[in-house]
Amino acid sequence: MGAVEVEVDDKVVRISNPDRVYFPARGETKLDLVEYYLSVGDGIVNALRERPCMLHRFPTGVTGAKIHQKRLPRGAPPWMETVRVHFPRWDRTADELCVTELAQVVWAVQMSTVEFHPWNSRRAHVEMPDEWRIDLDPGPTSDWATVRRVTRVVHEVLDELGATGFPKTSGGKGLHVYVRIPPHPFADVRRAALAFAREVERRSPDVTTAWWRKDRDPAALFVDYNQNARDHTVAAAYSVRGNAEATVSTPVHWAEVDDCEPGDFTIATVPARYADLGDLHAGIDDAVFDPAPLLEWADRDHAAGAAPPAEPDGTAD
Repeated sequence: MGAVEVEVDDKVVRISNPDRVYFPARGETKLDLVEYYLSVGDGIVNALRERPCMLHRFPTGVTGAKIHQKRLPRGAPPWMETVRVHFPRWDRTADELCVTELAQVVWAVQMSTVEFHPWNSRRAHVEMPDEWRIDLDPGPTSDWATVRRVTRVVHEVLDELGATGFPKTSGGKGLHVYVRIPPHPFADVRRAALAFAREVERRSPDVTTAWWRKDRDPAALFVDYNQNARDHTVAAAYSVRGNAEATVSTPVHWAEVDDCEPGDFTIATVPARYADLGDLHAGIDDAVFDPAPLLEWADRDHAAGAAPPAEPDGTAD
């Protein structure tokens, strides 16, 4: 099949190699990936809107080489939007994709993007995140049953705080919960995230926050507070993941966690789910939580002799 043109609102995006197989488990193609993102259009734009976004590109499909792309690929049309971010470690800048409309997502897919990894800040205040991310990351021998147990604890603590959490599968083995907050400095959001993680750890024998320990129990689940560090990213809600099954990081209701499996959500199943339920994260901007109580917990832990947040080791996925 030759190149095809796809209309997205008032834009036309030319898709080359539309029949190239990207996901070998069921044989879905590049064009299937485009059609998936069109089917969840409002949701993926809501997840990415105004945020610096790193792209995970697979030019020959997910079994081939993976490119972590910070800068917008060359040849972008004039309607693609960017935000300039600075990387102090290298004293460099990059103009990263900044999505405001669905055609920009589709153009990124034309450039072989499978995964979208946005910052937890927006371009109006790049150094001030407005999204606190709770990342439940199971260890090598941990399982989904452990994730389920810890998710209940996370929900319990959020309820006690009066915070509204928006859960989603990671598209891998874990689960993420997002909480909208007023813009705060990265250091404060990370301190708050660690204080929350420590409280979850106190309430669950399954949990660790000591991810750097060599003797860490491989069956433990790490509450990865470092995902709130500057330039750390996780796959967006509705982002496809770069695996053969084309799993999707999918918003879920809290009550669904006990009944679902991560593999339930793929580009083959999510479109119908989205058509039925819509975007389960649509109301996130209306549920803003002030993290002041968490910063008080962080001060309390520090006064009790708890170690400060460990320095993150590179950019996470």
